[in-house]
Amino acid sequence: VQLQASGGGLVQAGGSLRLSCAASGRTSTIYGTGWFRQAPGKEREFVSAINWSGGRTYYADSVKGRFTISRDNAKNTVYLQMNSLQPDDTAVYYCAGFLGGSYSYTQSYSFWGQGTQVTVSS
Repeated sequence: VQLQASGGGLVQAGGSLRLSCAASGRTSTIYGTGWFRQAPGKEREFVSAINWSGGRTYYADSVKGRFTISRDNAKNTVYLQMNSLQPDDTAVYYCAGFLGGSYSYTQSYSFWGQGTQVTVSS
């Protein structure tokens, strides 16, 4: 499975971005998709996740009410709509395939994409 994240960029505080995570290959081997982010000097942290059917979604407390995860299985793509962005949201955002366990643990994921930079200016 290959996952490729895109859609990052530079935005002012209060603005919005939509990230995309396109999957290819044997996508049947993963049970969901998650988004994580990593800011300079910090550990990678969970942002959001969605199961394969799209019926269950998960969010970190820091993004609840601002970010929305969704998926289009016809396009093998997961989206992360990010609204009301703040400078603290600045990070490289990664998507990965969920293999089982807890959705918020990096150890539950494999097939990490290359990441896309999100920069929010104040």
